[in-house]
Amino acid sequence: MDLTPMVILAAIVFLGFACQWLAWKIKLPAILLLLTCGILVGPVFELLQPDQLFGDLLNPAISLAVAIILFEGSLTLKFSEVKQVGKAVNKLISIGALITWVLISVGSYYLLQLPLQLSVLFGAILTVTGPTVVIPMLRTIRPNETISKTLRWEGILIDPIGALLAVMVFEFIVLQSHTEVVGPLLWLFLKIIIGGTILGLISGWLLEQLLGREMIPQYLHNMATLAFVLLTCSVSNAMAHESGLLAVTLMGIWLANSKKVHIEEILNFKENLTILLISLLFIVLSAQLQIEQLVSIIWMSLGAYCITQFIARPVAVWVSTINTSLSWKERVLVAWIGPRGIVAAAISALFALKLQAMGFEKAEYLVSLTFAVIIGTVLVQSLTSKFLGNLLGVTEPDPNGYLIFGASPIAVEIAKELKENGARVILSDMSYTNIQNARMAGLKTFYGNPVSEFADQHLNLIGIGKLLALSPQRELNTIACFRYASEFGRENVYHIATTTDKTSIKKHQSKSELRGRNLFGDDVTFSKISSLHKSGYEIRTTPITDEFTFEDYEKKNPDAIKLFYLDEKNRIQIVTQQHHDELEGSYKIVALLPALSDLKNANS
Repeated sequence: MDLTPMVILAAIVFLGFACQWLAWKIKLPAILLLLTCGILVGPVFELLQPDQLFGDLLNPAISLAVAIILFEGSLTLKFSEVKQVGKAVNKLISIGALITWVLISVGSYYLLQLPLQLSVLFGAILTVTGPTVVIPMLRTIRPNETISKTLRWEGILIDPIGALLAVMVFEFIVLQSHTEVVGPLLWLFLKIIIGGTILGLISGWLLEQLLGREMIPQYLHNMATLAFVLLTCSVSNAMAHESGLLAVTLMGIWLANSKKVHIEEILNFKENLTILLISLLFIVLSAQLQIEQLVSIIWMSLGAYCITQFIARPVAVWVSTINTSLSWKERVLVAWIGPRGIVAAAISALFALKLQAMGFEKAEYLVSLTFAVIIGTVLVQSLTSKFLGNLLGVTEPDPNGYLIFGASPIAVEIAKELKENGARVILSDMSYTNIQNARMAGLKTFYGNPVSEFADQHLNLIGIGKLLALSPQRELNTIACFRYASEFGRENVYHIATTTDKTSIKKHQSKSELRGRNLFGDDVTFSKISSLHKSGYEIRTTPITDEFTFEDYEKKNPDAIKLFYLDEKNRIQIVTQQHHDELEGSYKIVALLPALSDLKNANS
């Protein structure tokens, strides 16, 4: 069968999905599988030849895809959050990025023998780590909260900052190739920076006004945003050569810090689009690699990896974390973990294509060296970081904390009780009112959908190993259970029944294996415990001893809805439909019971 362009395009999308799914299944960064897939279908079997498939559209298509990825990344850069993440993160994304840039640039020039301009650009590109590779790695390593917070926020914030640095360096190189006179060169550089800045901020302000004043209907918000991004990038490039990436990055930062626009829905749409673009870009870009070139520069690739892993990263982290709250052991693990990801790959490929067209010497090495560093950092750090963290004693113990989906008043009370008994608890809800009430109760929260890509980047699950789906919405509970069963194990996923579960006919019910283990017993539904709580029921803990047995408890509390048990070592056991009611030895029962005042009135 001949592989027509339609078949090839469809196959690329399917392969991207397959790699993302397999990465989720085996808990590996998707970037490794996408790179491998691209190399296999490209230089190895020669099934995909991007230059022939896309022709003259390849370069502009990559430019627009990178613009969308950078815009999505910049939507997470909120100035208020930069101030809150702590001294270590602020220094890592400023002083640390500068040190990384300088050391990799110097090493590339003297050790790899790259031209000075390419060395400086290569160093700027590799300042970016990125959340798409850091966060999946953290879930496997399970470092303590200080390390996890530092690495996660560094990855999120360095994306737009590092990309902006690389764009500015690239603009300067391009201009320098047109003139060697310092005065005109600086003027042209400033013209590009000013032009991209002004157009990006104007576009951000204009879109903010259109969305904030509801001049565009809700269902067109995502389409309008995408259209603005693509148009801004294209117009900016036309007005000032290669200023489009700068413009869309600043546009995203403007919207991220706007108080008039709720960007959550835009972020969700951009996350889905970015996953698709990342998958396609990695396969297409790695398919362009040449085996002969990779073999010919293998020593250069190893040198680039060693400079990044063993020189630039440790020095940058060590200097940036001086006089911070991180201990020396925490600093060692942070210095070891710094994988490079999609932004570095996409930008290097885009810049390499343009520099090659302009005749820059060794520009073709830029992509191969960047991909070598990506593969090396992701693979080595994925395989060694957990061992190193355990050796240093900076990893979390077994994840026994609880992610509670749904922050209704009864869920908040259950979360408070779990927290008081030593469990780490995070409440997630898409209702801001519910989240606000949970925060006022002193609980950790996540405002958003826990099964979104945004949650994958921002929801810190270090120490969390169980899910309690306590939402009143059956479908959302099912989706949450299905999503986290692969991460926590099906035996650690729990689901509260709803009235609909009890009354709907079979063809309207989801499969039981998708829902997790039923919480609190056969006859317990969300509406039941919620209404009892509203009527005055409260959560109380009762010790079971030889003097006061389980049978005594049952006689005294016939209406009790048992929530969880505490064994002799105060370990929590959630009550389920399948749970045995009685434990051996002394233990405690935590249950929803009528208020003590009601019992006194009833007895009197």
